[in-house]
Amino acid sequence: EKEKRVQPINVIAGSVSHLDRVNVDTDQIMPKQFLKRVERSGFGEFVFYDWRQEPGWDLPANPILVAGENFGCGSSREHAPWGLQDYGFRAVVAPSFADIFYSNCTKIGLLPVTLSDEDCRALARAGQGEVDLAAQEVRFAGRQVAFEIDHEIRRRLLDGLDDIGVTLAEEGAISAYERERERDGPVTTAL
Repeated sequence: EKEKRVQPINVIAGSVSHLDRVNVDTDQIMPKQFLKRVERSGFGEFVFYDWRQEPGWDLPANPILVAGENFGCGSSREHAPWGLQDYGFRAVVAPSFADIFYSNCTKIGLLPVTLSDEDCRALARAGQGEVDLAAQEVRFAGRQVAFEIDHEIRRRLLDGLDDIGVTLAEEGAISAYERERERDGPVTTAL
């Protein structure tokens, strides 16, 4: 089997980091001066760069990040989820996400989970949790809280498939399609 570009997700368990701020935009997550390359790796050191200069800033690189509502608003910057993942977060739990940010997370295998503000704060207070994608629930402090996720996104994340992986899964059908359309003779299409 080909190497997966995205790690399959089943259960993400461990300590929780809490970013108790709302409307965190992608420029705050990954400031523009660090957007000088297109590889996905190496951006973790720049996550929340400006805020990290503030006295008392402490956001450990735990598997689960709990954030405030409208997380990832602003530009469609892919580098923001790349940086969060490279920093060490595997799941981001918030009351709401900007749509493009949410989509960018799912494309790289960073699991965005929407829970109520009350449940987010309870998870942050618990300090430990489990995000179970297969069961679609977050477990903490003896509680299980269900979350919704699109069926196809869930399947892709469970199987460790990004857009390229989804296409490659159809390699047999694509090859058959191409074989059925082959013909002898000169190429008649314009270049």
